[in-house]
Amino acid sequence: MARRIDVTGAGGVRLAAWEFADPPKADGGEPTPPGPGVLLLHGLMGRAAHWARTARWLATRHRAVALDQRGHGRSEKPADGPFDRATYVADAEAAVEQLGLAPVTLIGHSMGALTAWQLAARRPDLVRALVICDMRASALGSASQAEWAEWFASWPLPFATLADVRKWFGEDDPRLERPNPARGEFFAEVMTERSDGWRPVFSRRQMLKARAAWVHDAHWEELALVECPTLVVRGLDGELGRAEAQEMVRVLPRGEYAEVTDAGHLVHYDQPDGWRRAVEPFLASVLPA
Repeated sequence: MARRIDVTGAGGVRLAAWEFADPPKADGGEPTPPGPGVLLLHGLMGRAAHWARTARWLATRHRAVALDQRGHGRSEKPADGPFDRATYVADAEAAVEQLGLAPVTLIGHSMGALTAWQLAARRPDLVRALVICDMRASALGSASQAEWAEWFASWPLPFATLADVRKWFGEDDPRLERPNPARGEFFAEVMTERSDGWRPVFSRRQMLKARAAWVHDAHWEELALVECPTLVVRGLDGELGRAEAQEMVRVLPRGEYAEVTDAGHLVHYDQPDGWRRAVEPFLASVLPA
């Protein structure tokens, strides 16, 4: 079961939020009162459905909602944005308040993790706990942005079939060091069939604009303002190095650290069982039963 809930984001942008499990039932068959709220925020190019497996195991004890952020998934993709950091944070804030999730646990991957910790720094009253998944606090710089623009231009669009999507992103992409079938599946979920073949559901131009809003700056000061318990999770082969992750934990007032072996950047998608083993004990320690 996937249930869509409409949210009005900053500037009136229509956002799609999703629940991927039926609420637990009491002995009498009636739904039990919703548990502590959890908001799941995907990374750049992602979508709420990438959290479906996580949301389902969370839903046994919590009210877990995943958000398609602006420009992604089924949410609105305004031609001119904005796609700046303040707007993404305002969208997440609107989702928490309109869905009645506060005090919320925010779980974010990559760009979604940055949105999560920026919201936690801005509105500590709304946030109970935070999970940061494979997102760096340091600046990546102009060269990184240029590399992404070149990578987007290299995509062999349109893809004739979803099998071609899986093969290119999971095997043939020159950025890959070795085959990664989970990466191919990840990108297959963000493609849609058009008259000429399969193309991304997002605009690559908009993705570059969204990325430009954080790639040139470091985000350590905002990290230090996060008051709630926070778990920093990295994939052993991900983009967040161990030294930087441990420095993030040191900077966080209440930081903890975990890593998932055999996982790359898409930690929760590469290794869902390892991801759950890393995250579940932390959630059990900070959320009421």
